[in-house]
Amino acid sequence: MVAHSAVEDTSGTADHRAQRSRPHQPTEANTHFRSFRNEGDFRIINETTSMLEESGFYWGPMTVEEAHHKLKKEPVGTFLIRDSQQKDVFFTLSYRASAGPASIRITFQNSSFSLAGSKECFDSLFKLLEYYTSSPKKSLVRPYRKVRVQTLQQLCRKRIIETCGGQAAVDSIPVNPILKDFLHSFPYRL
Repeated sequence: MVAHSAVEDTSGTADHRAQRSRPHQPTEANTHFRSFRNEGDFRIINETTSMLEESGFYWGPMTVEEAHHKLKKEPVGTFLIRDSQQKDVFFTLSYRASAGPASIRITFQNSSFSLAGSKECFDSLFKLLEYYTSSPKKSLVRPYRKVRVQTLQQLCRKRIIETCGGQAAVDSIPVNPILKDFLHSFPYRL
């Protein structure tokens, strides 16, 4: 099949040849994620996924049962982010509630993130998490990371972000570009 596609078929139409020469595009049939409505939404989800990878508390594809098993013996308020198993949802928040582990979908509509059923919307998934970790109810307290011990670099980055006042202030810190890139790779207090 590979050898056949390398040979140009001159008997077909130009449209047919053009379709065969295009790289394979993912469709809803081969992924559980819905199509993006615009390039901006694609960029937001792509950046969010990159930062989730950097965070250490993103577990990727995981069933609700696996997530709840991991959180079962953790303190109340411990949370993780995982891929949603629902076709039209990207991420799910699983956390240890007082009654036991629970999960809630993180919706993404109109370029904003929110928890299913909540009216609170955020332009960043991490701002959503910071909001719920700093709320008086304290339903979220600490992330459940794959690697339980953070590196000194990660701990320093977290402290710098806490001290300077968050993501917006990172640009005003007088440090070299490499360190600034590291701070921007995960500029949240989580």
